Amino acid sequence: MKKGKIKYYIISAIILIYLFIPLVATFVFSIAKTWQATILPEGLTLKWYTTLFSDTRFLQSIERSFAVSILTLLISIVIMIPTVFIVAVYFKKFEKIISVLSIIPFTVPAVVYAVGLIKIYSSGPIVISGTIWILIGAFFVLILPYMFQGIRNSLRTVDAVKLMEAAEILNANRFQAFIHVILPNMIKGVTVSALLSFSIIFGEFALTNILAGGAYETVQIYLYNMQGNSGSISSAVVIIYFVCVLILSFVSTKINKLVTKTR
Repeated sequence: MKKGKIKYYIISAIILIYLFIPLVATFVFSIAKTWQATILPEGLTLKWYTTLFSDTRFLQSIERSFAVSILTLLISIVIMIPTVFIVAVYFKKFEKIISVLSIIPFTVPAVVYAVGLIKIYSSGPIVISGTIWILIGAFFVLILPYMFQGIRNSLRTVDAVKLMEAAEILNANRFQAFIHVILPNMIKGVTVSALLSFSIIFGEFALTNILAGGAYETVQIYLYNMQGNSGSISSAVVIIYFVCVLILSFVSTKINKLVTKTR
C-alpha cells in the first residue's frame, strides 16, 4: 500500500473518531442508569427511550418537525427548480443578481430575522404568527442559499442550453425537454441540497422558539424544555434526532440511486 493512501486512511480515521466520540458518549449517557462520579456508567437501561416513546408530547414534536421540514422542502423544490432553470437558461443576465440575493439569509442573524417576521405578521390583514405557516415561510428563506446553489451547481454539470436545443430538434416541446432531459440530470444535486436543508430545518431552534415557541413545539423545542428535567432524556432525544436524519439520508440516497438506474 502506498504511503499516500496510508496517510489518507489515518487522517480519515482520526477525523471520524473525533466526530463520533461526542455522539458515542451521548448514546452511552442516554442508556446509563447513573453516570456521575465514575469513568464508566453504573449499569445500562433503555428506560429513557421507553419514557420518550410513551410520551405523546414527544411523539407529536417529532411529527411536527417532520411536517414542517418536509412541507418546506417540497415547496422549495417546486419553486426553486423551475426558477433556477429559467434564470440559468433564458435570463442569464439576472443570474448574478439572484445569486447575490440568495446569499442574504447568511448575513441576517436569526433573532433579527424572527423579530422582523413577527412585526410583519403578528397584526394586520394577514396574521400567521405562531403557526406552522410562518415557520415554513421562515425556513424557506433560511434554506434558500443551499437550494439555489445546489440546484445551480447541478445545472452547471450539464450543458442545459444544448440539451434543450437537442430535445427541441427531436420534436419535444420545452416542458417535455425539461421533464425528461434536464430534470433527471439535476436529481443528484437536488437530493444533496434537500438533505442538507432538511438537517438545517430539523435542527433549527432559534427561529422556531421565537416564532412559534410552545404554540408549535418541535423536537428542538421539546429538547430545550427537557434539559432542566433530565440529562439522560435529553441525550436520548439527541440520539433519536440523529437516527431520524440518518434514516432519511439513507432512504433518500437509495431512492436517488434507483432513479439514476432507471434513466
